[in-house]
Amino acid sequence: MILEPAPAKINLALHIRARRADGYHELETLFAFAEDGDLITLAEAEQDSFTITGPFADALKAGEGCHPTDNLVIRALHAFRTAFAVTAHHAITLTKNLPVASGIGGGSADAAATLRALATLHAVPAKDPKLVTIAERLGADVPACLLGETTLGTGIGTALTAIGGARGTPLLLVNPGVAVSTAAVFAGWHGEDLGPIPDGSLLDRARAARNDLEPPARAIAPVIGEVRALLDAAPGAVLSRMSGSGATCFALFDSIGARDAAGRTAAARGWWTLATALN
Repeated sequence: MILEPAPAKINLALHIRARRADGYHELETLFAFAEDGDLITLAEAEQDSFTITGPFADALKAGEGCHPTDNLVIRALHAFRTAFAVTAHHAITLTKNLPVASGIGGGSADAAATLRALATLHAVPAKDPKLVTIAERLGADVPACLLGETTLGTGIGTALTAIGGARGTPLLLVNPGVAVSTAAVFAGWHGEDLGPIPDGSLLDRARAARNDLEPPARAIAPVIGEVRALLDAAPGAVLSRMSGSGATCFALFDSIGARDAAGRTAAARGWWTLATALN
C-alpha cells in the first residue's frame, strides 16, 4: 500500500499576461506548497475501486468530478495505465481534507499524487518524462503539483523553473466557505497586462507582486475581501493574498504563535482554516 500526500498548492503571486486563442492564458506564477493537504492511498487489487473519504468528501461527491470519467484521480490512473502498459487493477482512496473549488489545487494535487503513487508502486522513475506529459494533459496546475517544489511557472503555468523557497515559514489558509468558478473568475479578468513578476528573493518577489484574479473573484464573492482584511491586519503577517482563482486566501507569518492566533480569529468567524507551513 502506498500513502502519497497531495499538499495544498499556493500561488504566492499570479500575473495574467494575455488571453490565448485556445482558451488558456499566458501567465506568470510563483508556485509553493504547504506541508499539509489531501492524501492518496493506493494498492493493487482484484478490481478497480475509488473511495472518497475525509471532511470534504460529501462536497466533492455532490459536485463535478465524482464520476469516474470526470475525476482527475481516475483520469490520472487511466492515463498512467495507457502510457506504461500497466494491466493491474488498483484500489484508490482519496482523503479529501481540502475544500473543493478553492484555488489551492485540490484536484490537480490529487491527480499528481496519484501519478507519484502509481510510479512508486510500479517502479517507474519519478523523473520519467511520460509522467510530465500525462500531467500536462490533465491540467495546467498538475505539472507543478507533480514536482511539488517552489517554482516559477510561465506559459500556461506548465513551464517550470525551480527557485529558492522559504521552507518552514508559518502559513495559514482560510476559506470562507464559498466556491467560485475558475472559468468565471478568468472571464472577469480586465484583460490588461500589468507587467511581470519582479526578480529577487522568493518573499521579496511575492510581496512586490499581485494576484490578477483577486479583483474578479472578489466581485463574485465579496467575502474574499473580508478574509483578506482579517489576514492583512493580523499581527505578524508578512504576506497576505488570495491563492489561484479563490476563494481560499493565505498569509505567511513571522511566528507560529502569530499564525495560530490569526487562525483562531478566522475560525471564530466560521471560516475553514488550516495552520501549516511552507514545504
